[in-house]
Amino acid sequence: MTIKPAYLDLASTAEYVSLSESTIQKLVRLGQFPKPRLLSGRRVAWLVPPENSGYGRAGKPVSVANASR
Repeated sequence: MTIKPAYLDLASTAEYVSLSESTIQKLVRLGQFPKPRLLSGRRVAWLVPPENSGYGRAGKPVSVANASR
């Protein structure tokens, strides 16, 4: 069983959306890309959309067979 991450760090987010890290940071400053969420004192990450993370809107795991389309 493989668990998909619900959050991605900057490097993984950049790879996921095919943009450079600096482009993502610039777009966040301009309000054109979602801001990361604070996970702890100095750790931030971006939330993976529920349909791609394997988790539903309530943060509960969903199976592909039960996922809404």
